[in-house]
Amino acid sequence: MEVLELARWQFGITTVYHFLMVPLTIGLSILVAAMQTRWVRTGELRHLKMTKFWGKLLLVNFAMGVVTGIVQEFQFGMSWSAYSRFVGDVFGAPLAMEGLVAFFVESTFLGLWIFGWDRLQKRVHLMCAWAFSLATMASAYFILAANSWMQHPVGVTFENGKPTMNSIWAVLTNNTALAAIPHTLAGAFSVAAAFLVGVAGWHLWRRGEHAEVWRSSLRLGGWVGVAAFAVLAITGDTQGKLMFEQQPMKMASAEALCHTEKPASFSIIAIGDVSGANCEDVKTFNVPALLSFLAHNDFKTEVKGVENLVGEYQAKYGTNYPDDPALGSLAGKPIDYVPNLPVTYWGFRMMIGFGAVSAGIGVLALWLTRRDRVPTARWFPWLVLGGIATPFLGNSAGWIFTEMGRQPFVVVPNPSGVDGVWMFTAQAVSRLTTGEVWTSLIALTTVYAALGVVELYLMRKYVRGGVDAVMPPKKSKDSDKPGEDTLAFAY
Repeated sequence: MEVLELARWQFGITTVYHFLMVPLTIGLSILVAAMQTRWVRTGELRHLKMTKFWGKLLLVNFAMGVVTGIVQEFQFGMSWSAYSRFVGDVFGAPLAMEGLVAFFVESTFLGLWIFGWDRLQKRVHLMCAWAFSLATMASAYFILAANSWMQHPVGVTFENGKPTMNSIWAVLTNNTALAAIPHTLAGAFSVAAAFLVGVAGWHLWRRGEHAEVWRSSLRLGGWVGVAAFAVLAITGDTQGKLMFEQQPMKMASAEALCHTEKPASFSIIAIGDVSGANCEDVKTFNVPALLSFLAHNDFKTEVKGVENLVGEYQAKYGTNYPDDPALGSLAGKPIDYVPNLPVTYWGFRMMIGFGAVSAGIGVLALWLTRRDRVPTARWFPWLVLGGIATPFLGNSAGWIFTEMGRQPFVVVPNPSGVDGVWMFTAQAVSRLTTGEVWTSLIALTTVYAALGVVELYLMRKYVRGGVDAVMPPKKSKDSDKPGEDTLAFAY
């Protein structure tokens, strides 16, 4: 493999790995803050136990997310230096805001929350939980604003061969970002909800202690998961309509729509090899005219296919790469404007499918635990524990589709934006040897694998330990009031 391909594999592996931690942290932080709010308002001990148990798992996951996330920004300069120079004037502001504002607030208030249980006044301590939780969402906002600029460049002029930002407001209010943010947050709540359903469902099935904690956690997760999937569907539709305008090749690839159709049918599933740009041997099961509606809100509009779009891209951005030695073997070669069709087509369906399965498991768990019922079937714990993986897989498939679907661009041209503000991925990579990239790829993958083992060990340890592993033991059997020692520990 050449440097470009190796660098893409490295960034893909580390980024997908890191993003396994991010949505769980975002979603679980809000739910833990909500649990603590409920305890402060009602004084019910089960809500304190829920806060302690799920808060411990949140801390483990957050710590791993920080460690793995540090590498992401280093990679810009390590393997993608040309890209860093091109986007540096734009990315500097949102990434600085993420680091100095959001992450600083996260770290500060998380520390206060961890060490303030028996030191801070109850409502002040609760405020720390909410400050940390909202800061995680702010951090996601700034990162998504930067990523969305790559998908739809706005707020810049083109000077001296690179974009120069002239409006930070335009970057932060990019319509691509405003659509991506609620969709990403809904995905985070879907992950956290499945996590609650899986872990709490397993404990509830075992019929151990603290049944009230597990029932409340499971049902909270079930309802949040259903609501999150509804929001995902609505925001996903909004994103799709924007993509048809801003990145028509990506959406044509997502449907394996090789030829322009009017009206265009939505492909439910394809049989055959979708990797070819003409799709002659592919048989699809379609819903007539639905793709036209998803693209333009009517059932008659034309949707352009891959073959037609290739000609348009060639006319706008050239047929061949520049004859530049920095491009390696691609110098002067024809540009392939068609992304990896199997990845985009099946990635799009995996994203939707896994999200639907996760919501379905949540609905089933709610039904089986209605009216104080306790599931007894032997398949139940396997179902809910396996269901934890489904939104993780859906999130990962969605991001892989989003990033690989914009190839061969690393900065996608804005159809109505400033001329010249776009960049081929082949132009973005650093001038490294294959040996250097192989070394960093192997080293980072090994370190991340080790961190994965540590995370799974700690998660398994605290999950199996249950509430008793995070609550202090009673000091004596002669306490005058129920729960006296536990509440004394809290405040």
